[in-house]
Amino acid sequence: MYTAAMRMTGLVLAAALVLGLAGCERGAVQKVSVSFPAARSGKALDGRLYFLLSKDASAEPRMQIDDSPRSQMIFGVTVDGMKPGESVAVGDEEAGYPVRKLSEVPAGDYTAQAVLDVYETFHRADGVTIKLSPDRGEGKHWNQAPGNLYSKPVKVHVGPGGGAIAISMDEAMPEIVPDKDTKYVRHVRIQSELLTKFWGRPMFLSASVLVPEGFDEHPNARFPLMVDHGHFSPGFDDFRTTPPDANLKPDYSERFHVAGYNRIEQEEAYKEYKTWISPAFPRFLVMKIEHANPFYDDSYAVNSANVGPYGDAIEKELLPAVEKQFRGIGQGWARFMYGGSTGGWESLAVQMFYPDDYNGAFVACPDPVDFHAYMTRDLYNDDNLFYMQGSNKQIEQPAMRDYLGHTLISIRDNVAYEAALGDHGRSGDQFDIWQAVYSPVGKDGYPEEIFDKETGKINHQTAEYWKEHYDLNAVLQRDWNTLGPKLQGKIHLYVGSDDTYFLNDAVYLMEDFLKTTGTPGHGVPYKGEVQYGPRAEHCWNGDPTLPNALSRLHYNTMYVPKIMKRIAETAPKGADLKSWRY
Repeated sequence: MYTAAMRMTGLVLAAALVLGLAGCERGAVQKVSVSFPAARSGKALDGRLYFLLSKDASAEPRMQIDDSPRSQMIFGVTVDGMKPGESVAVGDEEAGYPVRKLSEVPAGDYTAQAVLDVYETFHRADGVTIKLSPDRGEGKHWNQAPGNLYSKPVKVHVGPGGGAIAISMDEAMPEIVPDKDTKYVRHVRIQSELLTKFWGRPMFLSASVLVPEGFDEHPNARFPLMVDHGHFSPGFDDFRTTPPDANLKPDYSERFHVAGYNRIEQEEAYKEYKTWISPAFPRFLVMKIEHANPFYDDSYAVNSANVGPYGDAIEKELLPAVEKQFRGIGQGWARFMYGGSTGGWESLAVQMFYPDDYNGAFVACPDPVDFHAYMTRDLYNDDNLFYMQGSNKQIEQPAMRDYLGHTLISIRDNVAYEAALGDHGRSGDQFDIWQAVYSPVGKDGYPEEIFDKETGKINHQTAEYWKEHYDLNAVLQRDWNTLGPKLQGKIHLYVGSDDTYFLNDAVYLMEDFLKTTGTPGHGVPYKGEVQYGPRAEHCWNGDPTLPNALSRLHYNTMYVPKIMKRIAETAPKGADLKSWRY
């Protein structure tokens, strides 16, 4: 999973936005207008228009909006066919976060900014026509997307005596400069025929590929492949080829309560590189998939009614292209996967849905693998996502906790944050991408809602669809007789017992089932492993030597001993076990 705290080519809009802000003092109302020079664009634009207010002058307001307790204020309204010079009013009925209504903004001095996330109209192959903001190389982030319009930050006063606020939205976010190939990190980009057909316009898949030491000097070697699943990432930030910066001032990580966190990060990244190039280390390819899409920074690597056939596109188009270009062995026994959080769920799902294509998945802190434990709620037996129903009152449920168990955000507030970012499941954030991937297409062409975003009421009919298609534990239990023999020895689960998003709860349920395998009436034993990190948060991956967020820096090497053992046990007769061991 992914929180917003973690990360047009000159399109411009001439328009005016009228916002009603009611100050806390005496209900004073002031007008806020956001405009663009008429010469910038002669056509109407669709999109999500954001008005932002911040008390923190250290950065632009657009860089301070997320689902953490420190988030500044955002108010969003969808505009369709907004014409140059047109005024659009946003009132208390529009979605806001963390302050829900404009009239509830406390009087005071703020830095204000406006942003337009420009939508494109998609005419999909399934007959659906919808409007979404496409990824433009930035990883589906509205505050950085090339061509999105924004204003310079301005100082404003909200409340009595503030007067009218006029903001000129005369900036456009710049193009993304592609990363260049290096000795170890190469890049691939292909147009996907499957996704292009589904979305009705050219769609692309990309990958960053980490090649081993001596790759260019050994042209006859063919290599096993490790797929590193996870969020959008244009490169390998866990591959530092230079020693740590001696002048870097140590900082303190509040989340992970570690002193000198930034120094440790550099040291461990460099250590990973030294391990990767060491003479005795087996030579592998590592592929990071870049599959940001109109719904999110990541497709979840499966076929989906709303997001498209990303599973097949990755397996049948991108994977063969990468293995051909970089001399991969190209057989299931020589392919492995790993990842954490979103990448953990993907690793397990892909191993299950394409069981013969991979020889093992190392799954860290996965998104909910059993929807009986959808974070803190049960989609099948609970009626409401926001609240637990007591005898006489509703108890609000958490979505995120710190290492001491303090609630950082409730599910209700987390959903309100996404509602401010976009309607119809278009926030580009976590609950909406789960809904987009797992749900059927709704009557309006957008994903069928799994719960009501205002009340939290769960749609149990949609939940049954989720169970049939994407509840991984339910699929394992339903299909174990046929799927189990293909997954023996391939499932490796790791999660902290105090996962920040309560993801350990679903792993407990999956472990309960896996323990039954191999017993009478329950098929073959799974022969994998499940490990828990005591007091470990998100995203523990089985590495006991590092704080959670730093353990990701060992992903490219930490599972290799287990992978080598697996290869030795399962490689077919005559398999290439030597060319890549130079």
